[in-house]
Amino acid sequence: MIAHWIIEVVVIVVAAFAIAMLVQAFLVKPFSIPSGSMEPTIAIGDRVLVDRLIYHFRDPKTGDVVVFSSSIPGEGHLIKRVVAVGGDTVEVKAGALYVNGVRQHEKYLLDQNIQGSFALMRVPAGSYFMMGDNRNDSADSRVFGPVPKSAILGEAFAIYWPITRLHSL
Repeated sequence: MIAHWIIEVVVIVVAAFAIAMLVQAFLVKPFSIPSGSMEPTIAIGDRVLVDRLIYHFRDPKTGDVVVFSSSIPGEGHLIKRVVAVGGDTVEVKAGALYVNGVRQHEKYLLDQNIQGSFALMRVPAGSYFMMGDNRNDSADSRVFGPVPKSAILGEAFAIYWPITRLHSL
């Protein structure tokens, strides 16, 4: 009787663990924010949920907050906002981001005046230009270049921790 109960508990625990691993691998993955590059949208220490399935059905679009594998050795995964897609031109001048020659007005930025400049470039097809919402303290596509779709893990869709910051992105 006790042996049967122990076997049942072990099977339930193993099954729950396997289901959790499958969900993380294919559907939704939690991600912890290590830096302030996405402030004020996402703060250091926030935990977000990433939809790993969405980009199998549609391409990332401007405004999406995505998690992707960094091309910088030792960086792991990064989280940034898509500001331009393949075929678009991107430029930072006079304190603002320009996409296809049009100044972007982005309400979610920490500082509306972007320091420095970035020369005009065309984003290659199948790639995305990523920038942090804290533009003046973000290592992003201005540093490592456009990100290929194959490097994108998924779209961050909600902050789930701390509970006081629980909301969708």
